[in-house]
Amino acid sequence: MTTSRKRFAAPQRLLHWLMAICILSMFFIGVGMVSTVTPKYLTLVQIHKPLGIAILVLVLVRLALRIYYGSPSLPADLPEPMKLAAYLSQVILYALMIAMPLIGWGMLSAASYPVVLFGSVHLPSILPLSDSLHTFLWHAHYYLAFAFFATVLLHIAAILFHKLIRRDGVFETMAPVLTHHQSE
Repeated sequence: MTTSRKRFAAPQRLLHWLMAICILSMFFIGVGMVSTVTPKYLTLVQIHKPLGIAILVLVLVRLALRIYYGSPSLPADLPEPMKLAAYLSQVILYALMIAMPLIGWGMLSAASYPVVLFGSVHLPSILPLSDSLHTFLWHAHYYLAFAFFATVLLHIAAILFHKLIRRDGVFETMAPVLTHHQSE
């Protein structure tokens, strides 16, 4: 659903930027996890698991807000292929924000590793114990992380294109604060 509003609602913008911080943090944590065998690995894992679940919860809230508030319309003069690319990139981003934590949770479940949120709070297993399923999901999680990173880079490139080249107000729809050039 699109609306005639010029900006996303404040809760949508807040969640967008909070999730951006969380997701970028996960990329760095993930790289650290796969590139070390030092004791820091366990610390990174202890951060990675609950942060992944937090991202899953936040994206579900964000989807509910998107349904409730809708989204601002894209510029009328934006070429149709660019509108399609914008739509598809949003679908892919949301799919990956949901899939990555679920795949991670399933991967850990298949290896009988607990998903510890904090202290003694553990999530239940969502898949049966299976070495082959664990291996498959590990590879899916690993390779989809690269696809996710590439999609985020494309998202950033697109928004820079809209802000610096087209100057069509698309960046301002999600900007955290108003500038004197913007209006609600």
